[in-house]
Amino acid sequence: MLSQKLKKLPYLGVGLGLRRELYNPILTHKKEIDWLEIAPENYICRGGEILQRIINTKKYFSIIPHGLNLSIGGTEPFDPVLINNVKEFFKLINPPWFSDHLCFNYVEKTYIHDLIPLPFNKATVKHVAGRIKKIEDIFQIPFLIENPSYYMVLDNEINEAEFISKIVEKADCGLLLDINNVYVNSQNHKYNPVGFLDSLPLERTVQVHIAGHLNKGKIIIDTHGESIINQVYELFKELLKRCSPKAILLERDFNFPKFSELLYEIKKIRTIMKSIKKAA
Repeated sequence: MLSQKLKKLPYLGVGLGLRRELYNPILTHKKEIDWLEIAPENYICRGGEILQRIINTKKYFSIIPHGLNLSIGGTEPFDPVLINNVKEFFKLINPPWFSDHLCFNYVEKTYIHDLIPLPFNKATVKHVAGRIKKIEDIFQIPFLIENPSYYMVLDNEINEAEFISKIVEKADCGLLLDINNVYVNSQNHKYNPVGFLDSLPLERTVQVHIAGHLNKGKIIIDTHGESIINQVYELFKELLKRCSPKAILLERDFNFPKFSELLYEIKKIRTIMKSIKKAA
């Protein structure tokens, strides 16, 4: 059963990631963007111009933090310095929820600059669900877990969809569904992406990421540096036929085009959302 904490979350609309290169265009076109996403690790313990960006954008936008360093699947205790600094930063932005990736990125206190996939088994489900509950106890706001892209297959006991489903149900948390990652993984690991969606508890989908990727022929790489392709838009449509997310994010992290192209993608996302709603 879906908990009240997720049902009561506010609807935000279509947003964009706050990147240094996009800061001025975002303020110029603020009426065309509903909300902003940030990586909180980039703003903690910072002052000057970096902090001022948050103060300025907070006047116009809800700001949603999407973490990189929690290592929610790791075996080491959460970093108390990171946790305390993020908690302090959240006092400034007052987010309705936050999220991180279903992965680990620390080994023996050494930070690995990547999102390392977890083995899909029941022991990991229990471990990750317990850590998610601890995070929600610490921050006292709903937490979402994101499905990452991955490029190697471990000795798995269950499939990816079952793994994600069991974690969000056991932890009673929300899902940040990266629809581009669903497509990338489905192509790299040869499964049906729509069938994957149908295997998830999509009613727990609070937030969606949609982005571009790089097709290298034998492998597709999740880059957030390309335009969204039609197949990902089509998969996004299939998702919206099945659930009603609170927030959609256009992810673009580098290789920035003219800002008008990003606004075009935002407009296309909204058009799809309206068409699905109208047809329902």
